[in-house]
Amino acid sequence: MEYSIHELSHLSGVTTRTLRWYDKIGLLKPSRVAESGYRYYGSAEVDRLQDILYYRALGVELVRIKAYLDDPSFNRLAALQSHLAVLEEEQARLEQLIESVRKTIRCEERKEYMSDEQKFEALKQQIVRQHEELYGREARKQYGDSMVDAAQQAVQCMTTEQYQKWKELEKEIRRQLEAAVQAGISPYSETGRAITDLHRRWLSITGGSYTPEKHQGIAALYVNDPRFTAYYDRTVPGCARFLWEAVMYWAK
Repeated sequence: MEYSIHELSHLSGVTTRTLRWYDKIGLLKPSRVAESGYRYYGSAEVDRLQDILYYRALGVELVRIKAYLDDPSFNRLAALQSHLAVLEEEQARLEQLIESVRKTIRCEERKEYMSDEQKFEALKQQIVRQHEELYGREARKQYGDSMVDAAQQAVQCMTTEQYQKWKELEKEIRRQLEAAVQAGISPYSETGRAITDLHRRWLSITGGSYTPEKHQGIAALYVNDPRFTAYYDRTVPGCARFLWEAVMYWAK
């Protein structure tokens, strides 16, 4: 099916002015331009506009969106899976916050005391449930029930300080990964070693014995399981592979 610029604007909710700007910068070209000067868009352009809007909803800049979509290796299905992972994570985060706020409201209404540990309890329980649903089967198959149960118990037993540090490290790992991939830095560089060390510290916060083999095994899941890959590649594709290669090289 073919749409005029006004029809596509009505269909997508994107203004005609924006569509003309996308055309000017080469982000979304019409399939054809009639002699009258009217722009027309086909099914391929509709799909591309949908991809653009998904990336924009995630806060990705237009320049980066164009680079992603014009890359010959761009895989639309993989990109959609990454978008879904981001949205599901955001949904889980909001559910955690909602539950925490509800519990806090109940305490306030009843004039009950709520310790610092209780304030974070719902968040920690949600993390355990989410990871069990998404990765529990594979983790138990590879590492055994006792190790997975111990890891989950360690998360639930984290102190407020440990929990906050754990989340801070998680964000810092993602930040450094994305920066390294965007800059084209090698995972075998000192940057790769620094990220590997951050990841080791992140894994070790919840306790349990650390071995390079266990570290490498966990990192391998990031490229072998599409859900892990989608999580790390949700904003910048290539982060999962960078982390895996860095850990395989530096975790010795």
